[in-house]
Amino acid sequence: MPSLVLAHTRYQMLEQIRVPIGLISSAFFPAAAMLAFVVPFAADDPVAATRATGSMMMVGAMSAALMGLSISVAQDREQPWNPYLRTLPAGPLPRFAGRIITTMAIMLVAVVPVLVIAGLFTEAAITVPRLLLGLAALLGGTLPFMLVGLFLGFLLSSKAAIGVSQVLFFPVAILGGLFLPPEIMPGFVRAVSPYMPSRGAVELLWSATTGSSPHPVGVVMLGVWTAVAAVAAAWAYRRDEGRRFS
Repeated sequence: MPSLVLAHTRYQMLEQIRVPIGLISSAFFPAAAMLAFVVPFAADDPVAATRATGSMMMVGAMSAALMGLSISVAQDREQPWNPYLRTLPAGPLPRFAGRIITTMAIMLVAVVPVLVIAGLFTEAAITVPRLLLGLAALLGGTLPFMLVGLFLGFLLSSKAAIGVSQVLFFPVAILGGLFLPPEIMPGFVRAVSPYMPSRGAVELLWSATTGSSPHPVGVVMLGVWTAVAAVAAAWAYRRDEGRRFS
């Protein structure tokens, strides 16, 4: 089984390298937002700059998890190679594991420009252990978005997945406080924000990188969203399996 997972991961990584537009888009937007909003307004405050850097890292990771994964899975379903893979006795685990590992690798690459900009142009400060803990929190916090990406990928065509994932991404990111600190957002947004999965995810990242205490409601709701997204992704997979192969 590990060799199959490695084979699928290698194949999917080669796909990303040969057509790198998804990786480029995941890295470009948070880096551009970092230059446009964080460097001019929060660069001189070490704590604010560190928190804002974490937010932009989460933006890049969410983009890869939600948009990148949903589109790639939907495109895979439309390829003639995919039905053959689904008839093999190994089952879906190697392909899923390979896809998740590839997505995580894209996330880590996507946050590199943000970290470079933070190091060069802001007073953001972090130790190596906290950086590693932050990267672990980043990968863990994006789990529900990967599951939602799988759900959309198994449910929609590739063209529909592009539009729907983009429509979902921006409201969830904004309401979660990724673009503006939750403290300065309007009252109704502050009330909704702790219940968004993006808020719980970025709270974990802020806690890991700055030592702050995460919002308890946000963390609990992150777990709830993860469970709901897992059920939805499993249902979408079974639905697609039944429609196409029964």
